[in-house]
Amino acid sequence: MAHSEHNRSKNSGGFALIIFGALLLFLAPQEITISAGLNMVAWIGGIVIGGIGFYIKFIKNRSKRA
Repeated sequence: MAHSEHNRSKNSGGFALIIFGALLLFLAPQEITISAGLNMVAWIGGIVIGGIGFYIKFIKNRSKRA
């Protein structure tokens, strides 16, 4: 097909990962009061998940076009 690349869906879930990472960064440290160690895990997890989402949404597609 000549237009197979044009017809593919570009929704790869990157935006959802960015939103989930941001929610984890803001909400999890406030909700986790059981252990102080879980706060650091929530912060690191939020940064990692948001970073993966940012890579999928913006960086991955840019490197294919160049």
